[in-house]
Amino acid sequence: MTAPISLSGAPGSPYTRKMLALLRYRRLSYRFLLGGHGAHRGLPKPKVELLPTFYLPDADGALQAVVDSTPIIRRLEGEYRGRAVVPPDPALRFLDELLEDYADEWLTKAMFHYRWHYAADIDRAGAILPMWRGISASDDTLAAMKAAFSKRQIDRLYVVGSNDITAPVIEASYRRFLAVFQTHLKSHPFLMGARPGASDFAAYGQLTQLTHFDPTPMAETLALAPRVFAWVDVVEDLSGLDVADDGWLDAAAPPPSLAGLLKEIARTYVPVMLANARAAAAGKPVVETEVEGLPWSQQTFPYQVKCVQWLRQSFAALPGDAQATMRDLLNSSGCLPLLEAAI
Repeated sequence: MTAPISLSGAPGSPYTRKMLALLRYRRLSYRFLLGGHGAHRGLPKPKVELLPTFYLPDADGALQAVVDSTPIIRRLEGEYRGRAVVPPDPALRFLDELLEDYADEWLTKAMFHYRWHYAADIDRAGAILPMWRGISASDDTLAAMKAAFSKRQIDRLYVVGSNDITAPVIEASYRRFLAVFQTHLKSHPFLMGARPGASDFAAYGQLTQLTHFDPTPMAETLALAPRVFAWVDVVEDLSGLDVADDGWLDAAAPPPSLAGLLKEIARTYVPVMLANARAAAAGKPVVETEVEGLPWSQQTFPYQVKCVQWLRQSFAALPGDAQATMRDLLNSSGCLPLLEAAI
């Protein structure tokens, strides 16, 4: 019997929720270590402490601490067969990768912004998140943890680009995402069609916080997109979902709702990712650009430079017909500059 996959994380981590739901959907046995990074259990520490942390064997069988959900998903695809979340069609596979990155790198801005920008959200997160590391801690200890944790997170808002200047951009973008995803769910149960792709779990991870924990975006979601709210509950556990090989979308003929999502991506994620890459190339510590005619300012983020590089590599590696299909779709939506514009 194969040993269960060990991972550590927390319910308030969207990437933890992303991976737990994916493991359940794929029916992979796992052992979830709540809180911390497993060091207290004799497990290795990651080079960069991120949630979730997976503990996976290296080539010699020794456990390694592994982070970054996207490559972990691809590794699991290679090591475990059945109920894949990476589409077999090259064009659709690239589209899924792009949407996954959008959720991981743009929707997370909304998640972090709402949680640490508004008083009600700060109060809830500051009170509850520390309890997941010590449910039986004393009231005095939890009060101190709330103050320290909230201050640390609010002080880190600059990392995702959340500030008084960018707040209108982030919030308007989230509301537009809700509208287009609500429309998509009227005809397709998942972003990738009748079965979920990696992008579905990436969106789900961020939405677990935006729709079911933080009060301000939760209220917006319920008012604007109740289907999206319900979808999060559905994706929580898809272990019983029957999937068919022909359940994927046709990348050559995507539904209008998906084209609408790509247009939203082109309005926000694309210009910010390109501006960040250009700022990094120029050695600038701060990104200064415009999104939808409004100013955008954030600290330059090296990891998102890598995200653009990886997407460009994936696009360049597509077979000719798949690349042509994607180029037409991405050009019509305004996303193509992400892959071809000069940096």
